[in-house]
Amino acid sequence: MLRLFRSKIYLAISLMVLVLLVGVLGYRFLSNYNWLDALYMTIITVTTVGFMEVRPLDAPAKVFTVLLIVSSVFIFAYAISVVTEYILSRNSLQLLKKKRVKKRINKLSEHVIVCGYGRNGMQAAMRLRAYKRPFVVVERDKEIIEKHENEVLFVEGDANEDAVLDAAGVSQASYLISALPDDAANLFVVLSARQLNKDLFIISRASQVTSQKKLELAGANKVIMPDKIGGDHMASLVVIPDLITFIDRLSVEGEHTTNLEEVAIEDFVDQVEGNSLRDLDLRKKTGCTIIGYIEPDGKYIINPEADLQIEPKSKVIVLGRPEQIKKLNEMFQIG
Repeated sequence: MLRLFRSKIYLAISLMVLVLLVGVLGYRFLSNYNWLDALYMTIITVTTVGFMEVRPLDAPAKVFTVLLIVSSVFIFAYAISVVTEYILSRNSLQLLKKKRVKKRINKLSEHVIVCGYGRNGMQAAMRLRAYKRPFVVVERDKEIIEKHENEVLFVEGDANEDAVLDAAGVSQASYLISALPDDAANLFVVLSARQLNKDLFIISRASQVTSQKKLELAGANKVIMPDKIGGDHMASLVVIPDLITFIDRLSVEGEHTTNLEEVAIEDFVDQVEGNSLRDLDLRKKTGCTIIGYIEPDGKYIINPEADLQIEPKSKVIVLGRPEQIKKLNEMFQIG
């Protein structure tokens, strides 16, 4: 729709330029005006301001002036109507988009809110999309929103404001990722989000080591320092390069390249007889291998024994090739 309006605007501008050009050429050659006088006569004629003529017009010049006035009135009226229609339609389209976004967000529950769509926010969104987790991005830069609005659900505004977080559905969200580049801004986001949703799991980015404790005191459950992680990763590539490369291969991004999966025990309850990891028999059924177990209290057990008794509200971490993970998800309808 906007493209159609833009083409109409281009047409209106072209017609106005054409009228001015015809007017200047007409007065220049019909009345032998110099170029400046011809431009002056054209402007006062098409704008109908009523200023005095440079000199009295002869009959052909008067006829030309009448035609110029009539044509310019219609063309300028058309141009004004097109511009007005474009502005009104653009505003209406923006309102319609905001209503659609609001309706989609109202339908979400237990989703993720990503504050900031910079480098870290974009990476977080890519990973969430790969795992098909519903998410909303809060961003105040209109250019970024217009560039990515067809692929991401955006809420325009400052994440520090309660009203913006409410618009992103913070009350029914499960996670919030504050990926703003400024630690102070992340601190305010964490404080606001924690007040609005006491059960929200908040993950915040931090640039300075001194900010980590402050963010945790403000209510962040986890604080990530991308610069520190990046430095550790680069050093590890020197010390244990093959191991790090292998781990990187496990976490390759993409919808069909997932090698690790976190599964809640509740997903298996109705389909498994027994109460041990051996009874799950995931290796035989899907090809996936259990490499970790998370107890209900959050304790991690790496490479658990097969006879380990599983408990409600616990989780298992499984390793497998993409096709094996896909089979696991399809068999037990996970995620």
